Amino acid sequence: MTDNIPLQPVRHKNRHDGKRRDGCCPWSRCCGGGDFRPRTVWLGHPEKREQRYPRNVINNQKYNFFTFLPGVLFNQFKYFFNLYFLLLACSQFVNELRLGPLYTYWVPLGFVLIITIVREAVEEIRCYLRDKEVNSQIYSKLSTRGTVKVKSSGIQVGDLILVEKNQRVPADMIFLRTSERNGSCFLRTDQLDGETDWKLRLPVACTQRLPTAADLLQIRSYIYAEEPNIDIHNFIGTFTREDGDPPVNESLSIENTLWASTVVASGTVVGVVIYTGKELRSVMNTSNPRHKIGLFDLEVNCLTKILFGALVVVSLVMVALQHFAGRWYLQIFRFVLLFSNIVPISLRVNLDMGKMVFSWMIKKDSKIPGTVVRASTIPEQLGRISYLLTDKTGTLTQNEMVFRRLHLGTVAYGMDSMDEVQSHVFSAYTQPPQDQASRAPAATKVRKTISSRVHEAVKAIALVHNVTPVYESNGVTDQAEAEQHYEDTCRVYQASSPDEVSLVQWTESVGLTLVGRDQSSMQLRTPSGQILNFTILQIFPFTYESKRMGIIVRDESTGEITFYMKGADVVMAGIVQYNDWLEEECGNMAREGLRVLVVAKKSLTEEQYQDFESRYVQAKLSVHDRSLKVATVIESLEMEMELLCLTGVEDQLQADVRPTLEILRNAGIKVWMLTGDKLETATCTAKNAHLVTRNQDIHVFRPVTTRSEAHLELNAFRRKHDCALVISGDSLEVCLKYYEYEFMELACQCPAVVCCRCAPTQKAQIVRLLQERTGKLACAVGDGGNDVSMIQEADCGVGVEGKEGKQASLAADFSITQFKHLGRLLMVHGRNSYKRSAALSQFVIHRSLCISTMQAVFSSVFYFASVPLYQGFLIIGYSTIYTMFPVFSLVLDKDVKSEVAMLYPELYKDLLKGRPLSFKTFLIWVLISIYQGSIIMYGALLLFESEFVHIVAISFTSLILTELLMVALTIQTWHWLMIVGELLSLACYIASLVFLHEFIDVYFITTLSFVWKVTVITLVSCLPLYILKYLRRRFSPPSYSKLTS
Repeated sequence: MTDNIPLQPVRHKNRHDGKRRDGCCPWSRCCGGGDFRPRTVWLGHPEKREQRYPRNVINNQKYNFFTFLPGVLFNQFKYFFNLYFLLLACSQFVNELRLGPLYTYWVPLGFVLIITIVREAVEEIRCYLRDKEVNSQIYSKLSTRGTVKVKSSGIQVGDLILVEKNQRVPADMIFLRTSERNGSCFLRTDQLDGETDWKLRLPVACTQRLPTAADLLQIRSYIYAEEPNIDIHNFIGTFTREDGDPPVNESLSIENTLWASTVVASGTVVGVVIYTGKELRSVMNTSNPRHKIGLFDLEVNCLTKILFGALVVVSLVMVALQHFAGRWYLQIFRFVLLFSNIVPISLRVNLDMGKMVFSWMIKKDSKIPGTVVRASTIPEQLGRISYLLTDKTGTLTQNEMVFRRLHLGTVAYGMDSMDEVQSHVFSAYTQPPQDQASRAPAATKVRKTISSRVHEAVKAIALVHNVTPVYESNGVTDQAEAEQHYEDTCRVYQASSPDEVSLVQWTESVGLTLVGRDQSSMQLRTPSGQILNFTILQIFPFTYESKRMGIIVRDESTGEITFYMKGADVVMAGIVQYNDWLEEECGNMAREGLRVLVVAKKSLTEEQYQDFESRYVQAKLSVHDRSLKVATVIESLEMEMELLCLTGVEDQLQADVRPTLEILRNAGIKVWMLTGDKLETATCTAKNAHLVTRNQDIHVFRPVTTRSEAHLELNAFRRKHDCALVISGDSLEVCLKYYEYEFMELACQCPAVVCCRCAPTQKAQIVRLLQERTGKLACAVGDGGNDVSMIQEADCGVGVEGKEGKQASLAADFSITQFKHLGRLLMVHGRNSYKRSAALSQFVIHRSLCISTMQAVFSSVFYFASVPLYQGFLIIGYSTIYTMFPVFSLVLDKDVKSEVAMLYPELYKDLLKGRPLSFKTFLIWVLISIYQGSIIMYGALLLFESEFVHIVAISFTSLILTELLMVALTIQTWHWLMIVGELLSLACYIASLVFLHEFIDVYFITTLSFVWKVTVITLVSCLPLYILKYLRRRFSPPSYSKLTS
């Protein structure tokens, strides 16, 4: 039973299944995990199960109650940085290595860990509450006690669940019954596969025939279902009723399934649950959330390793200059502890607090309301995105089709001239034929031909479709009455495609209304209220291969038989009679981003139709090459058809998609569109959204299935320059299987890439390959459950809160309400977060290197003694209350206003090179630190007169003032909190001098001698840097300064 081959890449499936089978823990078998096996499910009897099944819960958390603390601590101490400080703090328990009070090392480390644990705990609790909201949704369950309410998390395999219209399906089910008269229902699946078309689903015939839903519990029946897998497009199973006479057996396929995360679009359905929890198709197509570590954090980690190397080298040099005398190995450890400030512990806590401030700023930005930061550890990533991978449906588009254009060749009607169409339709049905004939001037004849052509076109559009009008009670009129009187207020249209609905709604707006339809007939209502009856003789449905649909109808009033057809211009061009305008106008409409359909008709005599029908029935009965023979018979009709009109329908874009994509393009970000939708639809949207600019060619990658075909097509693509690529998921899979490196190399050079018919796991695979091949940061944007894998795989995942649900938004690092907010999120907040974090990290390193340089000078002057220059509270106060506020206020600094950053997205492009934090800038700050530390220490040694305590007073005060002045030098735009921070720090230092008599001579600091010495040292350490900054801004200004002046 398991020989079906899924559409997803095979190697990905193995990886995925392997992960799932491992379960969440070594005991996963006991919590319903273990190997996936086929199952027999008894209807309404979950207690008859033959194996344990997982609970039906959605879980997006990284930790559980027991793994939280070990997990958070592990993630902290796997950083070289934090592990180093843990070892330092532990070394203070050894008496021979102790340099001062224990609190000097344990308090800062404890503070860092507490802040991290609290932040992670807050995020986990939020995640838990969001999951709880989804898991607590209430559904109705059929039981022996009648209908009972049950939470989504309480649903079990075997339960009979009722799902109302517009309600989310809570688990994977087999469709048993529907309240719809036509015995079928439509599903919206865009949260599962990204496709906008509604899917028709059929109930099990045996259960649909039962008188009431309660009878499902009275029969002895079971379903055999294949083992859970990730293939959302196929299913194999059987339905068996044992108490029938004879027993009933029905085969089950994808048409009988209701997968979780889809939404019921019509009627109330009853289904039996076959898969729950982590065995759901939607969950198996979602990868586990990974702990994302930002590129910025990795770069800072690398710098701290360099600083640690410098620390070890300095310690070895100090001991070498002592000629390795005595217990030199202990001296090395003491020097490592003494110079431990070279690697600043406050760096981690400053950056983490900075991230929290950036996250708060994003949430509070009134220009992007409703934005939520779910992963506050990676805001800097937003400032360095090179590739943006976006979903189409619901992200770039609203998934709302609007009729825009009717083109008749000689005349075209847009939105502003629909009243003309309306008057033509009205006159066609109200004027008696003889009146028209009696008026004979030439002008009227022309008007009459235009009028009749418009009428023919509208009538054709109103007939050639698969739309069914459905009537619902609206509180005033009940359903039966509404159906009888064709009540307009109660009517809704149902179809598998939103395009078709928009066309039928348009014909209604111009006066010709579809009011009724069943399997064999259709009713239209004219502007005057007359009902036109048509008998449906044949329907030829739309397929992806044929790209067209046809219908043969008989007008009951005249007996005329007409064959109507609509389809894509590429296939219809060869079917319609010769004309000179079709190709040109189709091109014009496509360039406007409209989805074009060509409508044609052919009148048939009774004899022609009877001849066709007999051949058609014969072809359908043949055993060999049935589909080929049927297609040949239909094609015999599809010749020399009369071209009626072109229709242009637009899938409305989200607000400001075009300017947002232009901003991203100008910022140096390449945009890829990954969608589950059709190739034509995806290409149309790409043009409409200006993802592909007007002067760019589009290379549509032909479908390939073998290695040789892929090779030829890649060679053809290689010859194209500066053109966008459009490729389908199947062809992409073949290319990645045989020519992964070559394909990715070519694709990365494209200005834009569109991948259509993409499976959810394929989207994640593309993101991963892009990150691995380019080494650059990728951001994924989506709104549906089918985008979750891609969002979690990307360096930075952004979820758009869609109409269909919040799955993507809940799984993302950042959640926005509209696509247009992405521009500001990246250009303003991403850029600021990265630049501020770079400035903050380098300043904290500078602060630590200054004091370490002073310690090195002090030790070398005093015969390389491993004695600390500053002890106790001085060393803790230096990196906390004396300098913390002004240094941390750098998180409020900005080089340009947000309006300028949005107006000139080219500023963002500069960040992609990683210049704000590089080895060059790091080296400059190291040299500044060595210069300032040496000046302050040597200055204090030169200028002090009698007591050692005076050295401490002069050097420490100069150091504090130097740091405060350096912060002022670094700031580009002053904020009132920065001034408060500077003054507060100075006030704290002056106030604390009263309590520091243990380290500083309080009487000495009130003398004039102290004041002038500190002033001279501070000026010598800072003035040259102020002069250098002025000269640099004067002769080599940075790019942004031209915009701020």
